[in-house]
Amino acid sequence: MAHLSSPTVIAPGIGLLTADNPSEMTLDGTNSYLLFDPGSPALAPGTPVVLIDPGPELEAHLQALAQFDIQLVLVTHRHADHTGGIDRLRQLAGAPVRAKLAEFCRDAPVLEDHEAISLAGVDIQVLSTPGHTSDSACFTVQDSHLFTGDTVLGRGTTILEHPDGTLSDYLASLNRLLDLPDMPLHPAHGQQHGTSHQLLRAYLEHRESRLDQVRAALQKLGKAGADATPAELLELVYPDLDPRLAGAASRSLEAQLHYLASNR
Repeated sequence: MAHLSSPTVIAPGIGLLTADNPSEMTLDGTNSYLLFDPGSPALAPGTPVVLIDPGPELEAHLQALAQFDIQLVLVTHRHADHTGGIDRLRQLAGAPVRAKLAEFCRDAPVLEDHEAISLAGVDIQVLSTPGHTSDSACFTVQDSHLFTGDTVLGRGTTILEHPDGTLSDYLASLNRLLDLPDMPLHPAHGQQHGTSHQLLRAYLEHRESRLDQVRAALQKLGKAGADATPAELLELVYPDLDPRLAGAASRSLEAQLHYLASNR
């Protein structure tokens, strides 16, 4: 058997293994987190864990995760770079899978907002945080670590999958996370953050700044939000956009236009 990658322990009770699927959308790749008893001396093969996001269907990544005694898999949202590996990992490890959408659950019920889960020596709370997608969820662990999926990234900003994800929902989700105590933040893509509040405030400020840019572009075009299309605004709001991100930017513009039209 080829040598399998080992997760990096980034804090007591938290292991990180990043999938080898880097791209302009996934940054360095999808972060899979292994949660284990913070009193354990090490994260060794066979250690009981709860896994957040199995990641894509990459055999080496899934084999590396399956070295551990996975008691439960939690899914932050439906995108394939988070859910693609579910069934293969289930073949390898046999763990139940829970998500906000039933189609991604395996032998377990859907996640409920405010739900408390205690497994593998870890206490987890579920937080519904729609916006990126309608089924997005975040998790707090031991009331001292925040796992944000794609709701908040390690760098840059996330897209909104409008109309499934709305800006109104997203702003409410960011504020909900900001109401939690300040704690280390662990995103599904990009680097770790030692605190959450500073990044969450920056995300809120970015959204307000982007809305101001959209308002200015609409004024320049002489249009109201309901009368404009993302194509008309794209160059005005994102003048230096990487062409590979045009689709994502257009979806975010759709969400912004819908928000402005709904809040006139």
